[in-house]
Amino acid sequence: MDRKEKKSKSDAQPEGKAATEEKQEVQQEGTGTAEKQEAQAPTELEQKELEIVQLKEQLAATQAETASLKDQMLRDRADLENYRKRLIRDKEDSIRFANENLIKDLLQPLDDFNRALEAAESTKEYDKVHDGVVMVNSQIFSTLEKNWGLTKIEAVGKEFNPEEHEAYMVVEDASLETETVLDEFITGYKLHGRVLRPAKVKVGKPNV
Repeated sequence: MDRKEKKSKSDAQPEGKAATEEKQEVQQEGTGTAEKQEAQAPTELEQKELEIVQLKEQLAATQAETASLKDQMLRDRADLENYRKRLIRDKEDSIRFANENLIKDLLQPLDDFNRALEAAESTKEYDKVHDGVVMVNSQIFSTLEKNWGLTKIEAVGKEFNPEEHEAYMVVEDASLETETVLDEFITGYKLHGRVLRPAKVKVGKPNV
């Protein structure tokens, strides 16, 4: 019986030894894996260097974007300045040529008036000269009335209106009930219903 127990003990020892050796191998393998992981993991310095590289890339991208925005801003500013200058030039041209159509309308009456003057120099017939001047005068007013909204202010016989009539002379007249225009020295005109020039008139004032 003792021999059996000894044999069992001797058999058990190799098994325990094998288990120990296997355990040591597992520990060595684990240690080797950890060492490999530690070797593969970046160090703190490498991490900092990587962050610096990334920051430099971000800075370069930001600078490129800033340069692009600045260039666009300069182009927009130049376009705005050119537009402003063009507006000023167009406004000046509009003012300079505002009366272009009016002048065109008056060219024909001006030609007729020149012909009337030439006729007056070559003839002594007053009636023909008078008729020519009357025609030109009528033509000019008709053009201004039809194309430009010019109308004459009615004056003689009308009640005095300080907005349309300018009194150059005032006389008392017992036959009048209200202030009345008796005579017209200079014709007044309206442009599209607004007084362009008041009529200069002689006003009769009733006795009070």
